[in-house]
Amino acid sequence: MTDSPADRASIRDRLARPALALAAGTLVGLSMPPWGFWPLAIIGVILFEVALGANPSRRDRMLLGFLFGASWTYLGMFWMIQLTMPGYFIAGLVYGGYHLLAALIAPSGNWRVIGRPAAHTLAEALRFSFPFGGVPLASLGMSQVDGPFMGTARIGGVILITWIVMQLGFALAGPAPGVPGFARRFRPGASGAPHGAIAFLLIVLLVVVAAVAPRGATTGETLRVAAVQGGGKQGTSALDVPSIEVTNRHLDATRLIDPDLDLDLIIWPENTIDTPVFAGSTIHDAITVEAARLGAPIAVGITEERNEGTRRINSQVIVTPDGDITARYDKVRRVPFGEYVPLRGLLEAVGAPLDQIGRDAVAGTGPAYIDLPDGTRLSVVISWEIFFAGRVREGVKEGAEAILNPTNGASYTGTIVQTQQVASSRLRAVETGRWVVQTAPTGFSAVIDSDGKVLQRTAVSEQKVLIDEIELRDGNTWYTNIGDGPIIFALLLTLAASIWFSSDRRNRAGAQPPASA
Repeated sequence: MTDSPADRASIRDRLARPALALAAGTLVGLSMPPWGFWPLAIIGVILFEVALGANPSRRDRMLLGFLFGASWTYLGMFWMIQLTMPGYFIAGLVYGGYHLLAALIAPSGNWRVIGRPAAHTLAEALRFSFPFGGVPLASLGMSQVDGPFMGTARIGGVILITWIVMQLGFALAGPAPGVPGFARRFRPGASGAPHGAIAFLLIVLLVVVAAVAPRGATTGETLRVAAVQGGGKQGTSALDVPSIEVTNRHLDATRLIDPDLDLDLIIWPENTIDTPVFAGSTIHDAITVEAARLGAPIAVGITEERNEGTRRINSQVIVTPDGDITARYDKVRRVPFGEYVPLRGLLEAVGAPLDQIGRDAVAGTGPAYIDLPDGTRLSVVISWEIFFAGRVREGVKEGAEAILNPTNGASYTGTIVQTQQVASSRLRAVETGRWVVQTAPTGFSAVIDSDGKVLQRTAVSEQKVLIDEIELRDGNTWYTNIGDGPIIFALLLTLAASIWFSSDRRNRAGAQPPASA
């Protein structure tokens, strides 16, 4: 018995829709750094809407949502393969599951055009905080740093940018953007949903408002800084390279700096010094010699022992030309399975290989800023803390006039993590209206202005010192003042309203009396 044309069409549809969802997630992944072609994110969302259609079944919503989220994650977080294949596999399942739930919860019908963007943006917002404090890598917002929506970060941060991309894609592919009421007077049969048109207008309004929204202001003061990158091979761990080699590379690079440059601050990357106790050590003495030679304090990244050597702490400290340690910031947000092992006891009990991680790091508890000897306050976020807008915002709200991001990407081969980190630094610059100096031992180190423009950037593995005059700024953007809370609340209201009105419309349609013969 041969299949009928209808059966063959049904089979093609069942195969085509999952393929479209996979392609959609892949395009979103390709919109991320290092590939970074921002329109691909919108095209990916358009394809996802086409795959879903107006009224997908419960099973289809779950399958297509999962494929969309998982394919995006597996491409955007491909770097994880080098560190942990099981972790890479689990990450795709978890974050694919987030978009499965979003697709399942979002309404069908005409109200989907605003319900789906809200649901999938909330899935991303959840990823920023859960599990293990969040993993905001390969996020949709960082794909837009070279696009026209970047400025809206100063209004609502990366979550607002994520919603704009989602909303634009779903509206472009969803129900007709709208048939105004007056048009129906001339074309009684015209149909459409105004929700998409309203969303378009809101996006245009946000872009226009972002152009004139508060972005902080210059204090009239500058800071002449040197960002030191010692160089070296990537794809290495602390077990591969003795810590003193890393320290010596940065000392060598620092010794190349001309003392006549009249610097205000020299910045070393994260954990370039590993010692049981830094104060009074021979490395402390060597740093003091360089600070005295250059006539400026040095911000150095140190790793020290805690709890009689059973734990460690990751910090950035200020060493003056006199050798005094005048300020210290201890890293608060640790990298799960990098700096500490969640559920360590359980994982050890089942034989998980944890030897690469060793001692868990102690989490700091202080606010995200550090003060220079002259009183200048700088927001400091160590390494992956730059991916968390709230950490940077905390320091700026406390009066920080610029942002330092000492980091260490030496463990990663390739440039996926490094380019995504630069993109995140650019987002934090726009969100807060502050300049950012990012310093890494093997790249990328960068200087970024308050509009998110990369003024200087090193290459991978090279030894180089970036010298620049960064602008000190005060005043707050709207995002600095409000944070993520109001945006998330608005998204929850939008999703709830779309579900309510969609259900109410179906109920009213079901209650219609049958037409008389």
